[in-house]
Amino acid sequence: MGRYIIRRLLIAIPTLLVISFVVYAILALAPGDPLSQFANNPNVPPEVRERIRESLGLNQPWHVRYVKWLLALLKGDFGYSFMSHLPVINLLIERLPNTLAVVGVAYILGIALAVPIGMISAVKRYSVFDHLATTFAFIGFSVPTFFTGLLLIILFSINLHWFPFIYDSTLKVKDFGSFIDQMKQSIMPIIVLALFDTATLARYIRAEMLEHLPLDYVRTARGKGIAERLVVIRHVLRNSLIPVVTLVALGVPAVFAGAIVTEQIFRVPGIGELLIRSINDSDTPVVAAIVFLFAVLVVLFNLIADVMYAVLDPRIRYA
Repeated sequence: MGRYIIRRLLIAIPTLLVISFVVYAILALAPGDPLSQFANNPNVPPEVRERIRESLGLNQPWHVRYVKWLLALLKGDFGYSFMSHLPVINLLIERLPNTLAVVGVAYILGIALAVPIGMISAVKRYSVFDHLATTFAFIGFSVPTFFTGLLLIILFSINLHWFPFIYDSTLKVKDFGSFIDQMKQSIMPIIVLALFDTATLARYIRAEMLEHLPLDYVRTARGKGIAERLVVIRHVLRNSLIPVVTLVALGVPAVFAGAIVTEQIFRVPGIGELLIRSINDSDTPVVAAIVFLFAVLVVLFNLIADVMYAVLDPRIRYA
């Protein structure tokens, strides 16, 4: 297993290099000028604009800028934002807690709800619970998150005045009252994202368990007198989770990248909102850093998913 992990990590290095090159090339060649705000300002002389462009390195060819960016990246330096002139790493660290507090909690909640819902729905196939869970799942992953978010805002914020629909990133949890305020402003975006995650994962778990329940090893376990609860949890559920692991693992990088649409609706100042704003401003260092980190997380959690296969299925061995 150790040799397999080392080999996968070595293969990931050229993969990430190719990804970084393609991402930076697309961003550099895309239309848009980060200094357009100065170009439209008649009070900024042309020589000042040129000095600013030179200080940012925008007067150099894009491939030269890529090499400099890559060398700095290898040292842990993500560069400086064109717009805020702050280190990119500081911007990410500032936004990450907001994303994890909303998107991360919603993802964990979605997994925690999807496993029992999918399991019970498969065991009690065509029951009232199964029909209700199936209806919930179809609604959950069919309705767009922006529609669900707007619906919750109209119902709970505008009509009932229960929850605020604008996320206050300056709120600090210092006592029980501020903790309640934090919960109030987080509950609607968490519900929106958890509804989608729960619906999607529950359907996968139900479908996989329905394939395993009629198999011979399940009948053999029952024939040995093993309790039905243990048969379902230790045998059927464990084997059914093998393909679901990929879906769960690849969903984790999306947590760190942020739920872009949901963060826009509820004005959550997370990484997704930062990515959209940076794209609109042609802020190449910020966009390149976020996309590259997303690629690193995808490669990493692909490896974690493969390792989890061997944990869940003893028959799988990696040389």
